[in-house]
Amino acid sequence: MRKKIMIPDLYAKYEKGEPITMLTAYDYPMALLEEKAGVDIILVGDSMGMTVYGLDTTLPVTLDMIIRHAQAVRRGAPTAFIVGDMPYMTYQVNKDEAIRNAGRLMAEAGVDAIKLEGGREMAETIAAIVKATIPVMGHIGLTPQSISQLGGFKAQGRTAESALKLVEDAKALEAAGCFSILVEAVPPEVNKVIVETVKVPIISLGSGVYGAGQCLIVHDMLGFFDRFTPKFVKKYANLNAEIVKALEAYVADVKEKNFPGPEHVYPMSREEVEKFLAELNK
Repeated sequence: MRKKIMIPDLYAKYEKGEPITMLTAYDYPMALLEEKAGVDIILVGDSMGMTVYGLDTTLPVTLDMIIRHAQAVRRGAPTAFIVGDMPYMTYQVNKDEAIRNAGRLMAEAGVDAIKLEGGREMAETIAAIVKATIPVMGHIGLTPQSISQLGGFKAQGRTAESALKLVEDAKALEAAGCFSILVEAVPPEVNKVIVETVKVPIISLGSGVYGAGQCLIVHDMLGFFDRFTPKFVKKYANLNAEIVKALEAYVADVKEKNFPGPEHVYPMSREEVEKFLAELNK
């Protein structure tokens, strides 16, 4: 078993140029598999609203939901570095509320850090959370909690003006104390500049090869969520098709009375059956 991954271990990888692996997980079984596969960082993301709960956006996800799922993930992946997402409106209202909610996530779920969305506008809040001894991963680019402002799930930083803003956002997050920044759905050329500008590990989520590591939504890369697939996703499996095939086989077996078979039951000895029936007939 590997030793528990902490921030210094992530920085050691970063300094050696060893890529950091990051995936989402929302429950014990998936966390257990990711632990066995050696994933470095597991994000208990508010993406669960869409992938697990079938919601249209991440906005209805609550802190209690994240905490409950993160507790299960922690049990399944004891050595992974686990990051818990801060849901919509758990950190935007004021600094005190942000610290309190981040503290709940750390204390109740046992995560190693929290993640929140936003650039310069969130810098003061991030600084306050870090001052309260809570590690923060930043998140810029496509920020799903802001889709109303962004006009949907669209790539960001595709104009010179918006690209420059992203670079300034990254610098502000670094100055605020973020130990790492997730950059989502940004052109590789822009992400390269961000990587070269700041001195914290940049994790790419659909932003090209540059950075300290890569992140994907596990349901996307396993073909386990078919409502839509972002352009940046590489599918490593098609579990939906395999699961449907297995379910259809089960339905057919039950209808045709091929299941259960003798090997699937707990038999009684003939003597005990006879004794049982005799007692019933008394």
